[in-house]
Formats: sequence, structure tokens, C-alpha cells
Amino acid sequence: MIFTETKLAGAFIIDMERLSDERGFFARSWCEDEFAARGIHQLPQQASISSNPKRGTLRGMHYQIAPHGESKLVRCTRGGIYDVVVDMREQSPTYGQWIGVELTADNFRMLFVPEYFAHGFITLQDNTDVAYQISAKYTPDAQRALRWNDPSIGIEWPVEPVLLSEKDRNHPDVQIAVRM
Repeated sequence: MIFTETKLAGAFIIDMERLSDERGFFARSWCEDEFAARGIHQLPQQASISSNPKRGTLRGMHYQIAPHGESKLVRCTRGGIYDVVVDMREQSPTYGQWIGVELTADNFRMLFVPEYFAHGFITLQDNTDVAYQISAKYTPDAQRALRWNDPSIGIEWPVEPVLLSEKDRNHPDVQIAVRM
């Protein structure tokens, strides 16, 4: 696996190293040793999928607070998404900053989302499926979220949302203060 650290410490883009022949290819999508070599020790506690029939479906921006932080390994298994993470660690030098990565079924790219990062995506194609490996069990009382278009964060979505839940539409702004 090829790990590329992003500008947000702890968040990695992961490309699979493919072993190809006439049958197609084989690649690892998880290796405990390779993740541990980068300081990632959270083992998956659950796995989830998201099925999205319509292009422009937006899900997010969700995270869990301590002590129930959850990291995620996200991969698009059908279609394509623009996957976004926001650093919500208040003591981090990149607090309130975001990155976006295109994950598609064709590029086999994954995104590792550290604990205490808000996560969300918008579908780039109809009939898009997303698979997650998650390091902690979902704890409803620890769930937090920010609005997908919070002006203090300024996420630049590549397409306009056409479908999102009422809950996601109405999350509060977090009003990230600019740090000098």
C-alpha cells in the first residue's frame, strides 16, 4: 500500500499496490503492520456501507467526541464520491481545515480519517456505494456534526447537493476562528 499523508496530520490517502496479470489484479486493502508503521493502531470494530442512488447526494459532516472517537477507512466500491474531512481537534495546528479527495470504484483509492475529524461526502455519479471500516462502535450520545456549507470552514464541493437529509441540512455552524 502507498500511504500519502495529507496536510492534516494523521489523515492519509492510501493507494493499493496492484499485482496484475491476465486475470486482473490482487491488492491488499488492510495490513495491520503497514498502518501501525504510520502510527495508526485502531483496529476496525465495525464495518458499514452506504448506498446512494442519486448523483449529488451529500452525507455529513459527522464525528464523535471523546472518549468515543472513531477513525474510518473509507473506500468507494461503486461509482464515485468527493470525500471530505475537517480537523476538529481544537489543539491541532490544522483545526478547522479541510481536505477533499476523489474516491472512485475505478481508482481503488482509500482515505484514512483519524479520530475527531468530521467526515462527509457527495456522490459524483448515480448508484454510488461506499464502504467504511470503523474503529469504534457508534455511540449516539457522542455524535456531533457541522453543517456541510459552514462558511467558517469553506468546503468547496465539486457539485451542488441535490439530496441531503433534513438533519444534515440543519447542523449548526461551528464558527472556526482564524488562528494567527
